[in-house]
Amino acid sequence: KHLGSELIQIKCADDKIRIGRIRGKLKRRVWIRDNDVVIIAPWEFKTGERGDILWRYTVGQVEWLQSQGHLPKDL
Repeated sequence: KHLGSELIQIKCADDKIRIGRIRGKLKRRVWIRDNDVVIIAPWEFKTGERGDILWRYTVGQVEWLQSQGHLPKDL
């Protein structure tokens, strides 16, 4: 869920809701939509509440990762 500007609400694999910030490197190159699978790096100074979005996977990449057993099938 987009919260405005560069902030996105993310449901993580551990079922926690975190706030992710789109890094400057991805900001205008990669568009992040609802239900996309992303990699997030938690900030050390916010005790796991927030983090930077490092990468967004395409549908093909998610399917391949699921077939290889790296991601659960229920994403």
